Amino acid sequence: MIDAHHHIWLQKDLPWLLGPEQPRIFGPYRAIMRDYTLSEYMADTAGTGITKSVYVQANWAPNWFADEVAWVQSEADAHGMIAGIVGYADMTQGDVRQQLDKLKPYPLMRGIRHQFHWHENPLYRFASDPDLCRDATVQQNVARLADYGWTFDLQVFPGQMEGAAELARACPEVTFILQHAGMKEDTSAAGHKAWLDGMKRLADCPNVVTKLSAFGTFIHRNDPAFIEEMITSTEKIFGADRCMYGSNFPIEKLWTSYTELFNAFRDGAKGLSKKKQSAIFNDTAARVYRL
Repeated sequence: MIDAHHHIWLQKDLPWLLGPEQPRIFGPYRAIMRDYTLSEYMADTAGTGITKSVYVQANWAPNWFADEVAWVQSEADAHGMIAGIVGYADMTQGDVRQQLDKLKPYPLMRGIRHQFHWHENPLYRFASDPDLCRDATVQQNVARLADYGWTFDLQVFPGQMEGAAELARACPEVTFILQHAGMKEDTSAAGHKAWLDGMKRLADCPNVVTKLSAFGTFIHRNDPAFIEEMITSTEKIFGADRCMYGSNFPIEKLWTSYTELFNAFRDGAKGLSKKKQSAIFNDTAARVYRL
């Protein structure tokens, strides 16, 4: 089975982990203000049946984007487990190909993530502009990923999904992987409707798949009932062959163990057929990330 979304890091390399603790989208994080190495991740996943994983960029300083991929590639070479790397490149610059070319030599490179999520709540805000998906330069740069055979990990809130669908349609040869099933932070009736409408809009784009991950981000706990609801709702919209499991570890380690998290996901998918479960926990990630 495959974990399609995890991070490892060295504290010295992560600016957001240095200095005093600041408010973050996932709450207090002093417990992870330290090195989180591949050996610890492998110990965390022991006994779960996870045999491969995809590393997703962890916001090193932007000028260190190539150093991050080089380090993760070296960790994979030394220890195994990591079967794919999603690196970072700045999609807002004039021509991203200079950065992409620096990442091309690393054999495990599979895609790029530049986080576009913006929210009215400053605590949830990452991008400087809510409409980056509609930016002509961004669309041109994301489209260039097709020349490298790379995917784009798309991170937006429901309010941005209309623009995200425009980006997906502008780049038909690129596969988009929607992060965290659309980051549903508003669970009210109105919030659910906005999420549902946006998800359906993205599912109408055949080049968009989604990641079932990070469901504890806004509630700061491992909630099996909420995980089951998100799995079943998202699968109905996208279909299992366009859904993949991801742990978002070690962020979720703030409130649960890997085993407890993974068991909640497995239990949450039990109502689906064995074929659909295989797609979610292995086949979709293997196909999309070419593992």
